[in-house]
Amino acid sequence: MTDQAETNWLDEGQQRAWRAFLLGHTLLLDRLDDDLRKSFDISLTEYEILVRLSEREGQSMRMAHLADALAHSRSRVTHTIDRMERAGYVARSASPDDGRGVVAKMTPEGQKLLSEAAHVHVRGVRANLVDLVSAQDFETAGRVMNVVADHLIGHHPAMELREG
Repeated sequence: MTDQAETNWLDEGQQRAWRAFLLGHTLLLDRLDDDLRKSFDISLTEYEILVRLSEREGQSMRMAHLADALAHSRSRVTHTIDRMERAGYVARSASPDDGRGVVAKMTPEGQKLLSEAAHVHVRGVRANLVDLVSAQDFETAGRVMNVVADHLIGHHPAMELREG
């Protein structure tokens, strides 16, 4: 247990910035998710899975690597892929490398959905984030989140298990 006397409390400005980040992050992700659900009946997570698959050779990826790339639990990704497979957007198969792992592969239906949904998503990202701030502020936010992600990946239980 941490000694309470050792806590370095946030000052007023840091607290204001932290709360603004939390509120803005929550509202932004909710809006982007709502846009995709209303237009295409998919979640932001499902969209991100299609994006990740589209960027890989053969438009496929091992399920464990997909979970790591999204920083989601393997069970959450499995449930999401179940829904996407039933909808015809992805197909699963045994890994051709070793036969032990499971690979998710985007289907032609998934490719079509992604090409249509990308327009809605990018318009939402621009309207609700990118175009609201200066290019410099946006780049700074990206650098800050890269530092946070790099730090937390080193402390992420799933990542530690994979390394060991």
